[in-house]
Amino acid sequence: MVSLDNGRRVTGCGMAIFVTSSIAWISGAWLTGDEPLAVQNGVLLGINGFGVYRYLIRKR
Repeated sequence: MVSLDNGRRVTGCGMAIFVTSSIAWISGAWLTGDEPLAVQNGVLLGINGFGVYRYLIRKR
């Protein structure tokens, strides 16, 4: 969805899916005590959150 670039809405929805998966990975890492995985996905959450802002929230 993201790599096809079929428009702002489709790309933004793909980024929202990435945000959801980052939250799931952070939750799993927190439950297992895997701090590096949580940090890595925290960074990815920030990047994907910016993508959601860029493609779904911000006006052109």
